[in-house]
Amino acid sequence: MQRYFAVDSKLNVSEKDKHHIINVMRMKIGENIEIVYNNDVFLCEIDSISKNDVIYSVLKKLEFDNELDKSVTIAIPLLMEKKLDFIFQKCTELGTYDFILYDAKRSKVKIDGKEDKKLDRWNLITKEAAEQSYRNISPKVSGIYELKDLVLLDYDVKIVCSTKENKKTIKNMLQNSTNCDKIIIVVGPEGGLDLSEEEFLKENGFESITLGKTTLRVETAPMFVMSAIKYENLR
Repeated sequence: MQRYFAVDSKLNVSEKDKHHIINVMRMKIGENIEIVYNNDVFLCEIDSISKNDVIYSVLKKLEFDNELDKSVTIAIPLLMEKKLDFIFQKCTELGTYDFILYDAKRSKVKIDGKEDKKLDRWNLITKEAAEQSYRNISPKVSGIYELKDLVLLDYDVKIVCSTKENKKTIKNMLQNSTNCDKIIIVVGPEGGLDLSEEEFLKENGFESITLGKTTLRVETAPMFVMSAIKYENLR
């Protein structure tokens, strides 16, 4: 069954989603869809379809929640667009709550003057990935932050993925933290964070963790972390 996120409390969907229902899925009167608003899921039945509009009625509210019991924010450096697309899509499927883009010293990409347009596109990617994976929320992508902005954010656990730390793991962090409902994880760019950047984060409440003996690509690291968290959540 197709799932869509409503744009308002009346459970209206976007024009793009109407087009998807009418022209891509070619749905018929009497078919059901799921509409999500404010984390609640509603089962709806299509009453009528025209060339440009879809009318549906609510049958009932569905009582289930597909979210992790932890709210995980992934902070990602500016990367090539294709890599960011991949990270946003796959980490949304794995349960990431939201994403923050930041500018690292080793970031090779700048999007000056195009930020709003890019963020709109990336938020569409997370929305579609959330619908496909039956999430109750559509993760938001925000930015562009600097490291000094990240340390001011309020989280229960603050983690930085390190290419230098070789003992502490994400499992250690989760098991040793009495309160880890709200987590932020900073992933470095290609080549890792500059030493001064990692030290700055550690001086401001972040804990360095290792992702294992092998060096992961920047687009692999967030998925590794989210997979580990999802595994612990399912145990």
